[in-house]
Amino acid sequence: MVPFLREEFNSKFSTELYEKYLKDIWKWTNGEVDFRICETPLFLNNDITNKLIKASEAIVNFLQSSEFKINCVNAIPNNLTVPNEDKNPLFLQIDFAITRDEEGNFIPKLIELQGFPSLYMFQSELDRINRLFYTFDSKFKTYFNKYNYESYLELFKKAVIGNHSKENVILLEIEPHKQKTRIDFYITNKLLGIDLVCVSEIIKKGNRLFYTKDGKEIEIERIYNRVIFDELNKKELVLNFDFRDDLDVEWAGHPNWFFKISKHSLPLIKNEFAPKCFYLSHLDKFPDNLNDYVLKPLYSFAGSGVTIDLSVDLLEKIHDRKNYILQEKIKYAPLIKTPDGYSMAEIRMMFLWIDKPILVNNLLRTSKGKMMGVDYNKGKTWVGSNIAYHSIN
Repeated sequence: MVPFLREEFNSKFSTELYEKYLKDIWKWTNGEVDFRICETPLFLNNDITNKLIKASEAIVNFLQSSEFKINCVNAIPNNLTVPNEDKNPLFLQIDFAITRDEEGNFIPKLIELQGFPSLYMFQSELDRINRLFYTFDSKFKTYFNKYNYESYLELFKKAVIGNHSKENVILLEIEPHKQKTRIDFYITNKLLGIDLVCVSEIIKKGNRLFYTKDGKEIEIERIYNRVIFDELNKKELVLNFDFRDDLDVEWAGHPNWFFKISKHSLPLIKNEFAPKCFYLSHLDKFPDNLNDYVLKPLYSFAGSGVTIDLSVDLLEKIHDRKNYILQEKIKYAPLIKTPDGYSMAEIRMMFLWIDKPILVNNLLRTSKGKMMGVDYNKGKTWVGSNIAYHSIN
């Protein structure tokens, strides 16, 4: 994307340096590796950065429209509505594939979006470690809207803790120390000072919630929610409370927004940065060019359940069609030059929405396989997650 920086980075790269880099990152988990971190970040030129910002703003504007607000009511599955919903999502992520238009220019295309937290603290730490190990022009930033490490951390603290004492705020997850994203939890714990609590450890008294620390019960006033219902339903955990109870607690990331801003939103978004997308249940006739589409379940997470090789016979056998969408396939562009070919890229634009939606950071995923994800990149190098840098303040 920025040829000079790419050539300079590749020429200075060494396996030894990369191994030291990884060791420094995974010290947070005592050396245990939970996912692959790419050998390189991505350096964006101003053209693609501006397009990513423009595409993000178009989608954010739609999410504030009356059309979206009317349609998103139907996104929450039956019996999963949580009371006391906030007016807006606190966290917003928009994932774009980098592809090419008909003229051959790089352009972002919407893949997915979610009203749920991402790796906000890990991405900040990754930027810090990148700068320790790799030398590149300091004008290239990961943060947007003139944020830096200190101001970003303060904004994130405000989003998560609000006006509460940190001991009355928890990060809630299903078995947090077993999650692949636990490194983000550990960094959050250190920098914000809030404890990690498993859903099975919550104590309920009336409509109030508590957790135990050093043998003492502490009231929970605000929850930084990282629980995915899809995963919770698959676990055989005994809970002492129900998310659907009318609880005396604030949500830092209200659970309803996980469903409202999700794959359910994709068929509603129609602009130059969005591929064609349909609710499967709304189609009287399937597209003739099924090879150009993927099938996605509405309520899965992290790419699970996506089917890329479709046929009429397969689609006709689906009985719960209201729970699926058909999305036009995106052809990722070869983007990042590596020692053994080009990697493709997907960029997650990360927002915090306290008073208004603010673009603050990003996350990079790279691949050389048929799709993003571990299963399609086994044995490959210069793939995995990292961060994108840009020179626009």
